[in-house]
Amino acid sequence: MTIAEMTTLAQTAPSILETIPEPGDRRIALRVTPAAERALRQGHPWLFDRAIDQQSHEGRPGDLAVVFDRRRRFLAVGLYDPHSAIRVRILQHGKPATIDRDWFAARLVAAAQVRTPLLARPPATATTGYRLVHGENDGLPGLVIDRYEQTMVLKLYTLAWVPHLRDVVAALAIVAPAERLVLRLGRALLAPSSGLYGLGDGLVLFGPDLTGPVLFLENGLCFEADPVRGQKTGFFLDQRDNRARVETLAAGRAVLNAFAYTGGFSAYAARGGARGVVSIDTSAPALQAATRNLAHNRLVTSHEVLVEDAFAALARLGQTGRRFDMVIIDPPAFAQKGAQVAAALSAYARLTRLGLGVLQPGGLLVQSSCSSQVDAETFFQTVHTAAGQVGRPLGEIARTGHALDHPITFREGSYLKCLFAEAL
Repeated sequence: MTIAEMTTLAQTAPSILETIPEPGDRRIALRVTPAAERALRQGHPWLFDRAIDQQSHEGRPGDLAVVFDRRRRFLAVGLYDPHSAIRVRILQHGKPATIDRDWFAARLVAAAQVRTPLLARPPATATTGYRLVHGENDGLPGLVIDRYEQTMVLKLYTLAWVPHLRDVVAALAIVAPAERLVLRLGRALLAPSSGLYGLGDGLVLFGPDLTGPVLFLENGLCFEADPVRGQKTGFFLDQRDNRARVETLAAGRAVLNAFAYTGGFSAYAARGGARGVVSIDTSAPALQAATRNLAHNRLVTSHEVLVEDAFAALARLGQTGRRFDMVIIDPPAFAQKGAQVAAALSAYARLTRLGLGVLQPGGLLVQSSCSSQVDAETFFQTVHTAAGQVGRPLGEIARTGHALDHPITFREGSYLKCLFAEAL
C-alpha cells in the first residue's frame, strides 16, 4: 500500500469518526492563580481545576481553552476536559497558535525526528517497535502512539482528544503511514461514557482487523504484541534498554524473571547466554506468549514458566532453597496517587527482600519501578535499605531511566527507574 493510499484510507475509512462533533468554535477564556501562571510560563503541560480563578463559560471535552495572565496577555492554549482534575492539557505555550491538522502534523514530525536513531540501526539490532508519541513529553498531553511494525496503536487518556481524532488520524497517516491503526482507551475512559460516540477500547480505526498478535523487532529480537487486548498498547516498550543491558550480563547465569508478562527480559537473557530462565506471572496467556517469543527467536535455553503471584512464588522458591544468579523484578505501578506511596515503598522493600532470598551470593539484582509518584532517589534508597535489613548490601552496577523514545520534559513525567546491582 502506498503512502497516498494509506492517507486516503485514514481520511475516508473511519466513518465512526465522522459522527463525532467538532470542538466548539468559541474558545474558553481562563484566568489562573499566580502559581499556575508561573508553572505555565515554565512550560508545564497541565492546568488543574483548582488553579482556575476565572472562566468565561463551561465547555465540552476537547474545546480549546485559552489562558491569559493578569495583564490579559496570552499564556497558553490547550484541550479542555470538564470531567478531569487536569482541566486543561496544554498544547501551546507562549504564543497563540491555530490548533488544526497542520499543527498536529508538525508535532508528529518533531516526535518522529527524535526517534530517528532507532530506525537507523543495522539489521542485527533492528527495531520496529517503539513509542512515536510520549504524551506530554512530545507536546501532545494525554495521547500516546506506539508502533509495532505496520500497526499503530493510539491510546487516549482524556475525552478531550476525541473531537480532534479526525485531524490527528489524518496527520498521522501522512507523517508515519501504517497499514492499521488501533484505538486504546485509558482506565478513566473505560467506564460507560456518552463522550466516546461509539468508540471502544481495541477498535481498529482503519486497516484490516486483527485476528491475532502482531510481530515486531526490538534490537533484532522478534516479539509479539496484542494491540487490542494486551496491557498498555500490547507490550512494555519502555524497558528496551534495560532488557538489552540484561542480555550483556546473563551469560552462564540462572535467571529468574518476576512479573515477566510476555517474557521480554526472559528472551534477552536467553539470547545473552543464560543457562536457564524462569518466568513468573499471574497471567497464563502472557506466559504462553513468553514461550512463543523465545520460539520466534529459536532460543533453546531452558525456559520454565510459573503461573503464580510473584510475591508468593518468590517466598515459596526461597523456602525450598531454589537459588538463581540473576533476579529481575519488574512490577506494575504500585502508586497511582500520592496516598499510595507508602504502600508502594513497602511493596518494593518486600520484593527486594524476597528477591535476595533466592539470589546467590555475588548474584545480580535487577529491580525497577514504574510508579511516577515514587521519585528515583526514594526508590533506590528503599531497595538499598531493604537489602541491608537482610544482610545483603548491594554493590551498584548502574542506575537507569527512560529510553530515547520515552523522553522526559517535565518532573511529573519521569516514572521509570531501574537498579542493576550485585548482592554481596
